[in-house]
Amino acid sequence: MHSSIFVFFFISFLLKKQASSGFSLSSSILLSLMDLRSFSLIFPVILLIFNNPCLVLSGDIVQVDNSAPKQPGCSNDFVLVKVQTWVDGTEASEFVGVGARFGTSIVSKEKNANQTRVTLSDPRDGCSPLDEKLAGDVLVVERGNCKFTTKASNAQAAGASAILIVNNRRELYKMVCEPNDTDLDINIPAIMLPQDAGTTLERMLNKSSAVSVQLYSPKRPMVDIAEAFLWLMAVGTILCASYWSAWSAREAAIEQDKLLKDASDESTTTREFGTGGAVDISATSAVLFVVIASCFLIVIYKFMSSWLAELLVVLFAIGGAEGLQTCLVALLSRWCKHAAETFIKVPFLGAVSYLTLAVSPFCITFAVVWAVYRNLYFAWIGQDILGITLILTVLQIVRIPNLKVGTVLLSCAFLYDIFWVFASKYLFHESVMIVVARGDKSGEDGIPMLLKFPRMFDPWGGYSIIGFGDILLPGLLIAFSIRYDWLAKRNLRSGYFLWAMLAYGLGLLITYVALNLMDGHGQPALLYIVPFTLGTLVTLGRKRGDLKVLWTRGEPERVCTHHIQLEHTEEPSHEK
Repeated sequence: MHSSIFVFFFISFLLKKQASSGFSLSSSILLSLMDLRSFSLIFPVILLIFNNPCLVLSGDIVQVDNSAPKQPGCSNDFVLVKVQTWVDGTEASEFVGVGARFGTSIVSKEKNANQTRVTLSDPRDGCSPLDEKLAGDVLVVERGNCKFTTKASNAQAAGASAILIVNNRRELYKMVCEPNDTDLDINIPAIMLPQDAGTTLERMLNKSSAVSVQLYSPKRPMVDIAEAFLWLMAVGTILCASYWSAWSAREAAIEQDKLLKDASDESTTTREFGTGGAVDISATSAVLFVVIASCFLIVIYKFMSSWLAELLVVLFAIGGAEGLQTCLVALLSRWCKHAAETFIKVPFLGAVSYLTLAVSPFCITFAVVWAVYRNLYFAWIGQDILGITLILTVLQIVRIPNLKVGTVLLSCAFLYDIFWVFASKYLFHESVMIVVARGDKSGEDGIPMLLKFPRMFDPWGGYSIIGFGDILLPGLLIAFSIRYDWLAKRNLRSGYFLWAMLAYGLGLLITYVALNLMDGHGQPALLYIVPFTLGTLVTLGRKRGDLKVLWTRGEPERVCTHHIQLEHTEEPSHEK
């Protein structure tokens, strides 16, 4: 509770000067009494950073089995299994299970899988010999009270052709052998089903007398086109945001030069004129940001539920509407300049442009429609649009002033990513980051603060995803590099932006390679992206002799033409 209040006031104070910028209308309608328009945009981003930076593919299997290696009779590779049900000869629900380390292998093609009758075990846990003999049925038992291998042996002895073991949790679980299981002779497939699938299957059996299943395990392709589209989306978002940020910085620099030209002699520094409304974060803020992120990640992990998931959806919708509105106003103002520069006073909101008033209803409606229909298949399109525009907007508001702050921020995020994806397993017995990203215990298919794309050529379906933080945090550094290049009047080859952009693309590509090598298990993308992007800028800066300027000032020295003109004007004349 205290950490929530601290984040509220910390972010509000940090972005207070943005409240008069006039670009935020949609969330101001909800939060106008607090005068925290910028907070409504940034707070969802704070939450998304907390549980962002891991890539997770559908079909993750939770339990690891490093303590139970392969042994004779227990050496199968773990595979996902499709369980297609049929009720009274009509195709019904399809479930996904995971094959056990023991038992026979499962066919990979649907045409080779036979439809087999399903029977509930009696006793339900399958820990003692069954009362009745089976004629090749598939037996459904509940997990618990004895070893997995004992259940499978009893099912085989009763004449079952396969056994479906229903987990007592929502996740899948890798079924392994005990260390003392040295003489196993199990010749039927054993598959674990999640709890909700078992409940549905039991309901089918109670309502109908003829329920059958097909068991098969199609092979997943090593690479899916979804990963290529996600790579393009991430790189394209940073590319657009960086050019937008550089253009804004150049416009601000031109405006500063005009102000300096017309200013009095007392105006001696350009920094007094601000940075065009952007907020520069400090090294201390960067460290606090990651600390607060960890606190919120734990809160979300511990209290993840349906109501918390709904809250995250609402926050994301508010932030997404803000981002969409900001991007549309910036884009349409090129053609509707008069509407963008004509303002009207709105109660509680102050001066708002006519263009903002025209665009806001569409943005609010778009976000609300997405939130209502987010569980439909095509809802990922709306989620990606809201997410990308939110990232673009944040990269215009928040900036790193120099390489020092960028190094602190990305280094902390690097350690944060590694800890919460890998090291958290030793404290919480599961990866906190992956559990939160998947939305376990929430009733939702993961949190909305990520970009996703359907795996179109994967027989298992699902989505490839990338957290916002894997785009936003490196994007801050890359946007800084192009602002420096433009202010220093450097071309692509002699500047830093091109090389930082290439380094990010390569780091993200290696992330996907590692993801596939790790059989689809979540990977902390910043583990690969940070060394590439940050290392590239530091190495180039040192080689070119710009590292000191990049590290401290963050921008090249600028000659003040106004003062030069004054010096020439005030030189004493020696003419007679």
